[in-house]
Amino acid sequence: MIRRRRLRASENLRALVRETSVSASDLIYPVFVIEGKDIKNPIDSMPGIYQYSIDRLDEELDRIREAGVKGVLLFGIPAHKDECGTEAYNEHGIIQEAIRYIKKVFPELVVIADICLCEYTSHGHCGVIKDGIILNDETLPLLAKTAVTCAQAGADMVAPSNMMDGHVAAIREALDEAGYEMTPIMAYSAKMASGYYGPFRDAAHSAPGFGDRKTYQMDYHNPREAMRDIQDDIDEGADIIIIKPALAFLDILKTASWETDMPLCAYNVSGEYSMVKAAAANGWIDEKKIVMENMIGMKRAGAQMIITYHALDVANWLKEE
Repeated sequence: MIRRRRLRASENLRALVRETSVSASDLIYPVFVIEGKDIKNPIDSMPGIYQYSIDRLDEELDRIREAGVKGVLLFGIPAHKDECGTEAYNEHGIIQEAIRYIKKVFPELVVIADICLCEYTSHGHCGVIKDGIILNDETLPLLAKTAVTCAQAGADMVAPSNMMDGHVAAIREALDEAGYEMTPIMAYSAKMASGYYGPFRDAAHSAPGFGDRKTYQMDYHNPREAMRDIQDDIDEGADIIIIKPALAFLDILKTASWETDMPLCAYNVSGEYSMVKAAAANGWIDEKKIVMENMIGMKRAGAQMIITYHALDVANWLKEE
């Protein structure tokens, strides 16, 4: 008789033969920075997550340092929005100043700047609009300028999330011309038009003012199209590939791990986080067990790194083991 249970008989035996693991160094923690002073706004739909003004960032940075998380993904919330999202590429905008501050007080932290216009436009879309149409090519120079100003501020990496065609190539060219050829691009290559983003849009004040984002974010029915988008971004110069959301698209992540040797990142998005938090608050699930199972599921599917709002909790739980 084959007895698989022999190697499951104790925790130490199970740990000895374990095939997949997660560590604090695999995790990237999203941080929302809002313009103003003395602000720490709770996000009702994302328990435990806050918007911070720069002068209150130290308390969050202290938690990140203590947990041992190595990277953050920054989202900026400006005081002023307009049709073209000019605060996104303002050299002294909220995201650029947040990068400067973090690199000053916590230089070893890997700071990744989200590159998009949606938080900065009055209409909430990710590009320039004319007659109700999101213009692709006219948006590219603005995204490129945003990436350069973030690199100039000290960002270690840029993460374009806008899903415009050709955006990675435009950003790569602009960074290289500005002397930032060593700044990596973490591309949201397979970013689905998903219902899982609702809580994030509360946090980033980025809900579209009309329509939806289905003309530029991916149709989640199409796994082969996802592979084409991933390959396009690789060809244009992406250094890391993001699959977003994570849990409903582990098949995309697994296929990408087979078809490319590029580093892969799973984005465990706001809706996934909030569902776990809501169920845990009601006593329906064991939060730690579910979160860790989700983390391992993403790693098992092929992710080398995970962007997650659970990052600090996971890192602290790992210390207890």
